[in-house]
Amino acid sequence: MKIAIYGYGNIGRAVELAAAQNDDMETYGVFTRRSPENIHTVTGVPVYAAKDILAHKGSFDVLVICGGSATDLPEMTPRLAADFCVVDSFDTHARIPEHFANVNAAAKAGRNVAVISGGWDPGMFSVTRLYSSAILPVGQDYTFWGRGVSQGHSDAIRRIPGVLDARQYTVPVPEALEAVRSGETPELTTRQKHTRECYVVAEEGADRDAITEAIVTMPNYFADYDTTVTFISMEEMKRDHASLPHGGYVFRTGTTGADGEHRHMIEYHLTLDSNPEFTAGVLVCLARAAKKLYDRGECGCRTIFDIAPADLSALSPEELRAHYL
Repeated sequence: MKIAIYGYGNIGRAVELAAAQNDDMETYGVFTRRSPENIHTVTGVPVYAAKDILAHKGSFDVLVICGGSATDLPEMTPRLAADFCVVDSFDTHARIPEHFANVNAAAKAGRNVAVISGGWDPGMFSVTRLYSSAILPVGQDYTFWGRGVSQGHSDAIRRIPGVLDARQYTVPVPEALEAVRSGETPELTTRQKHTRECYVVAEEGADRDAITEAIVTMPNYFADYDTTVTFISMEEMKRDHASLPHGGYVFRTGTTGADGEHRHMIEYHLTLDSNPEFTAGVLVCLARAAKKLYDRGECGCRTIFDIAPADLSALSPEELRAHYL
């Protein structure tokens, strides 16, 4: 199958590398809003102007949209789903139902398949929560993220006027994490589970107090957390914050038996050297699933909940049963 990439930042480059690791897949090209002649891809795939994408309709199977969740994807994904099968990594949890509705309408109108909110959370963590709660219906879920760089939150900060660059680290509160792991079932607020650390490079002369206020009051991103903002130089950013690690934990604690006498705990843990490269791995296998659904005549929007595990894999059902079941 052929994929194309829309947007060539950290995720776009990672998707290009991920596709190269899959023998059943090749990258048709990259579509960029920047000047194509100024973009040099990692594996040498062609670069085209995003404004000309409709001229390439029918040349590839699935378009992987690599934009930010704050402002890019809410506009890009519905618009492009009208003409292409698409996959995105929209990760603003509170707005997923709204985004799904918009993309679903566009994809159905164009008779295409769209898969939204691919990655590890939303994504792999979402599946773990679903499986765990189905298996242990009497219980409680806990999710902890980090310590690591959130690409979506960092992107949201970079869009604030006066900000040149930013990194946002999500950090679990150690006492809350250990309480859950030890078998306790505490009632934890959003603020009690995580803190957020923001490192910001501001333009010369920018109002730092205004930038700080815009960050700590930003709904869906920082308003519900204890957030610290530290201003640093561009040199410090490049020296100390160049990598993009992340990870986290999903726990499900539950009880079984006539009187709930038996306790169980499910723990799923990710440790990621590269947040964008792991996210890209999920996006690429969701692109494979999108093509399979399209080939069966389906259309409309899907999430990872709607994708059968076998559709993510390049292996045949026979190979899966023999080697993974």
